[in-house]
Formats: sequence, C-alpha cells, structure tokens
Amino acid sequence: MKILVSQPDPGTEKSPYRDIIDRYGVEIVFRPFIKIEPLDVKDFRSQKINILDHTAVIFTSRTAINHFFSLCEGLHIKVPSSMKYFCVTEAIAVYLQKYTIFRKRKMFFSPAGKMEDLLGIITKHNKERFIIPVSDVNKNNVVKLPGRSKLKYTNAVMYRTVSNDFTEDEAFDYDVLLFFSPAGVSSLLKNFPDYKQGETVIGSFGMATAKAIRDAGLRLDIEAPNPDAPSMATALEQYIKTVVKTGEN
Repeated sequence: MKILVSQPDPGTEKSPYRDIIDRYGVEIVFRPFIKIEPLDVKDFRSQKINILDHTAVIFTSRTAINHFFSLCEGLHIKVPSSMKYFCVTEAIAVYLQKYTIFRKRKMFFSPAGKMEDLLGIITKHNKERFIIPVSDVNKNNVVKLPGRSKLKYTNAVMYRTVSNDFTEDEAFDYDVLLFFSPAGVSSLLKNFPDYKQGETVIGSFGMATAKAIRDAGLRLDIEAPNPDAPSMATALEQYIKTVVKTGEN
C-alpha cells in the first residue's frame, strides 16, 4: 500500500506515521500539495491595515506567527510589549515564545485547543482591538468573532497559499491520498484536471477539507477527527487495520 500524506515530512522517528510504516509495512510519502509564501510589504500595505492600531493578535497556527513577525520586521514595526496574544492551542502559545517573552497577563490560549473555547476568553477582553493574520485563501472566508460581543477585529492577509505543482515525470500511483486543507484539494485538481478517483482511498482532516473533497465530486473514505480517531494518523491506522482484517492489499 502506497500512501501520500500531503504534509511536509515531520523529520522525526517519533512520528505516528513512522510507527504505522514499521507496524504494517506500508509506504508513506510526504508530499505537500500546497506551500506557503510570504506576502510582500507592498501587497500588505495595499490592504491599508495598520498593525499598531491593534492591541491584540489572534493566532490560529504557527505559520501565522512566523509571517506576522516577519512582516512586522519588513515594515520596521516594533511590536509593543503591551500587545496581547490569543492562541487556539497551548502548542501555538509555546511556539509564540520564539518571538516574544511569555507574560502571564499578555498570552492566552484554549486549554481544550478549540476555537469556541478561545472565543470565550476573547470576549472577556472586549476592550481590545484584535488583528487576525490569515492566508489569502481565507480572505473570502475570514475568521469571524461573535458579533454580539461587539469585538473590534481585522482579518489581515499576511501570507499566500499556493499550489505545489507536480512534475511531468513524477509518479502519481498512490493507493491512499490524505488531505489537510481545501487548498490541497484544489491543488490536486489543478495538477490533474482530468483526475479520476477510481479505487483510490481519499481521507480528510477537518470539516472544511471534507466539504472540499465532496464538492469536488470525490468519494471521502477516511474522515478525521472523529470520536474514535482524534488525528489523521489514528484514522489512517484504523483504515489499514480494516484492510488487513479483510485480506485486501
């Protein structure tokens, strides 16, 4: 079984995917369908957004953190020590310390790692003016904060998500394709406009990705997270166990 995981190679032997390789003897190829590129200063300025008009930042990913601080550097902006940071997960909050000193009253995160829980924290700080770094693919599907709380916030495009094209001589002979974003599904169709799924198994992580797969007219065979599989790796392993049990190849 040959599996494509449309994410970068984790580069560690402790990856759950490495365990799957060792346990079941499958072949897993890490091949991102998309790549992230920084937004240049000129394009950011065209949005007419002043970062220093805001008193707090909401981060939904490590990528957003990297591009926020990179753009600030390009704009010669010194982020004030009074800036507050709200992160979806604790892991993102920990990563944020790469760029700023942890201050208990300036850094917040959802203990459960859920956006809805973070919103409960954010609404307690309704005097702040929030800026949310997003990708260009989110500019028409921006992060929305509860209107009833009268929060002041700006969705600011700070990086681009572009298709990571396949070369003509690159084999595309996978038994399983795993997607983690709608942009990855779009890249598949861009690279292979006449793509036919056939017997290929397709998996998704997240509701938006699952919707993109179905909207593309493709069959969704593996879906995560779910009550029994909180991660894509767990869902993949469950599928492989089913294949092994039924005696399929």
